Amino acid sequence: MTFPTRPEYEALIYSLPNRFPEIKASTVHLYSTSTTVAIVQGEVEVAALRLRITEVVDFRAGRIREYSYTIFHGNQRIRWYDPQPHPENPALQSTFPHHDHEDPDIKHNRLPAYGLSFEQPNLLSLIEACIELGKRF
Repeated sequence: MTFPTRPEYEALIYSLPNRFPEIKASTVHLYSTSTTVAIVQGEVEVAALRLRITEVVDFRAGRIREYSYTIFHGNQRIRWYDPQPHPENPALQSTFPHHDHEDPDIKHNRLPAYGLSFEQPNLLSLIEACIELGKRF
């Protein structure tokens, strides 16, 4: 599967509430920074959770350059995802460098982040994770 074109990625972003009836609200938008690069930013509300999304997408290279995803319950950060490499942690090798942070000790408790990639959109798997996580609240 190839990385979506800009129009395909925009269609994905703006169709999220139609794809997932669990989404209460979405402020996710795609903003151009050049003819081939865009920033995707905003939040999606699912159940009692908010997913904050930031991506830098390079459509010429066909990949996500950078990302940050954070899940909040109220004002409490309960999980975040990042691609900061931690080669010293063998438990993260299966999804290297993609991982998430969650309790206990959210800053240091790192787990493999299955479904995240630089080469494919991450939004669908993140929203599915929020839907599952939201069942706990």
